[in-house]
Amino acid sequence: MEQEILLKHKIGMRISRAGLLSKVFAIQSFAKDGCELRPEQFTVLNALKENDGMYLRQLANITYKDRSNITRIVSILEEKGYLKSSLEAEGRQVKKLYITQKGKDICESLLPTILRIWNTSVEGLSIEEVENFLKVLDKIEDNLKEKTFLQI
Repeated sequence: MEQEILLKHKIGMRISRAGLLSKVFAIQSFAKDGCELRPEQFTVLNALKENDGMYLRQLANITYKDRSNITRIVSILEEKGYLKSSLEAEGRQVKKLYITQKGKDICESLLPTILRIWNTSVEGLSIEEVENFLKVLDKIEDNLKEKTFLQI
């Protein structure tokens, strides 16, 4: 692709800006709906709901959270009773994380909020446009994964 086009359209900056706006909108939507969770906490709980019984490092990799951030989120969620951990002996003690019924319940209760956020984000787009956009994002992510070492 021509450099002028890439520079003119500032793809990286626009992706970052859309991501930031999406994050702020989600935070505001959660607060407006009176949810005690923050979107990043929901992301962690939902990952456990889909893949229960993960180690901290696995959870960090799936959610793209750094070690200190994921540790803080897990601690908050554990304190609130949304997840539990068990220590497993593997040469050293390692935490394995599990979502509780309370955690599953709050994920379920947040579905209307999540759907409203997503619907607002793609308002005015056809199904085909959304599918194409997701394909493009997947390609960009794949291109960057091949050339990036992300240590979490």
